Amino acid sequence: MGKRNTGRKLAMQALYQAEIREDSMAEILEDSLEQSEYLPETKDWAISLAKQTWAHRDTLDPIITRLAIGWEFSRINPIDKSLLRMAFYEIIFLKTDPGIVLNEAIEIAKKYSTDDSPKFLNGILGKYVETECSQD
Repeated sequence: MGKRNTGRKLAMQALYQAEIREDSMAEILEDSLEQSEYLPETKDWAISLAKQTWAHRDTLDPIITRLAIGWEFSRINPIDKSLLRMAFYEIIFLKTDPGIVLNEAIEIAKKYSTDDSPKFLNGILGKYVETECSQD
């Protein structure tokens, strides 16, 4: 696995923890990455992605809410919510290729989330890429 792929998985796990726990992102990252043996570049990428994604929730969550037609934001699976936040952060703020981001999010969902999650994520992220990214 590449540094970015592994970093995305670590960031998703941190975002998930932040969503369900009362701890700060700094505490969660310290707990989850302190004992890890990942490459420094992978850890740095994961930390930056998790911190920045978490910091931009106020921008990202309304986008998810708007595109998740028929779903209450509060009822979205916390892993899926974390993956959506992270994917939108990368697309919007880091200008990462949307196709790469979409594929990575779906692959992570296949491993860590429900059987329906890849289709759910593909629908939301695909709709954004189709409507918002094509306008650039």
